[in-house]
Amino acid sequence: MTTAGIDFDRLLKLRLVAGRVGEMDLAKWWNTRGQLSRLGTAAVRRGFPRTHYFAQARSVFAVAAFRCREVFDPPHGVTLWQLPEAIEEEFDVHWEHCLDRADQWNPFFLQIEALKEPDLKAALESFSLISDAGADLFPRMRRSSEGRAVPLPGGFTGTNLDMELLALGFARGEPGSLAVPYARLDNP
Repeated sequence: MTTAGIDFDRLLKLRLVAGRVGEMDLAKWWNTRGQLSRLGTAAVRRGFPRTHYFAQARSVFAVAAFRCREVFDPPHGVTLWQLPEAIEEEFDVHWEHCLDRADQWNPFFLQIEALKEPDLKAALESFSLISDAGADLFPRMRRSSEGRAVPLPGGFTGTNLDMELLALGFARGEPGSLAVPYARLDNP
């Protein structure tokens, strides 16, 4: 699988918006409370004056990944928090570049802090993170019969649209009721 066409800034933004909306003070999907809000900033800024937002994000991502695996861990599948190894490695390299230009990310993190509603779809739309193709596919995305998962249409191909749908699929959950969006790997 190639990572050549993936917009890693956009992937980070998708993870940040989904991570913030999923916190206990909003949608109640994972056990962080306001870690990506002003409360989290106040708690972490002193120890990480330049990169506190990224420290906050890393902790929310870890908790969200754990909670999603706990609720639904798709065999031969991927989630927003558990992408194929090559993509995760490239994301980690990109993360380091983001840390080098942390100040440029401050305005986006301030917007994340300001989120007050548990409506993930609306939040993603407010950040212009839903494409026309994603908007067209969203109505076809449904929770599984047991309600714990949201299978994406088609297999995972590693495109920007796949990343978008893995984030957008969380919007099929409800406050206090996590449904994990996932896609099957074509070649497990």
